[in-house]
Amino acid sequence: MATTSLPAYGQVKAFIKNHISSGAWRPGAPVPSEATLMAQFGVSRMTVNRALRELMGEGMVTRVQGSGTFVAELHRISSTLTIRDIHEEVLERGHLHSATVLLAEAEKASADLARTLGLRSGARVFHSILVHHENGVPIQYEDRYVNPAAAPTYLKTDFTLITPTLHLLTEAPLTEASYSIEACLPSVQEAKHLGIQPGEACLAMMRRTVSGAHIASVVRLVYPGSRYSFAGQFQA
Repeated sequence: MATTSLPAYGQVKAFIKNHISSGAWRPGAPVPSEATLMAQFGVSRMTVNRALRELMGEGMVTRVQGSGTFVAELHRISSTLTIRDIHEEVLERGHLHSATVLLAEAEKASADLARTLGLRSGARVFHSILVHHENGVPIQYEDRYVNPAAAPTYLKTDFTLITPTLHLLTEAPLTEASYSIEACLPSVQEAKHLGIQPGEACLAMMRRTVSGAHIASVVRLVYPGSRYSFAGQFQA
């Protein structure tokens, strides 16, 4: 195989993307399995998984639990929302990511939360609260509820090593997402753990993700306005 300046996951990603862009793999066609790609490129499952996750985030492929990965239909490729793992985002800036876990436990869902997750009131849900740091500076307060049916091993994960976003993208492959972003003032707890004043402006993202037949999670992500900005792109 020819040498390339691309990182290992980038080589796998480029290989798949080139076959899709050239028309060699048509919408709905299966993408080679993780095991096949691991053997072809001599890389780990984690490397292949990252390539597939990024392609899925770009709307190039869809992943069906238990069935595999497929070339996305054209309407899915036309408009995409990329869900970034904050750990990878920080690393790409050449900085160090760390996370503090404030809460990780099972709870009974309130009536409002149950409706949001498509569950009955009082159903068991997973709840986690984390603070993410960049070079030791807190940049994100993450308050997340997860449907156990979509991600049964969620609470067994060490979130100081694997972010909730990465765990969910792996265990509950994304098929749909909706989100809103608004300016807000932090709660007392959010301000305390972000190391900011209660009156300091923040950006808050509310996001709901769906994996197959299940609403997988709802999350509130709060960012100090002075330390973070959102960026993205739209392709027509």
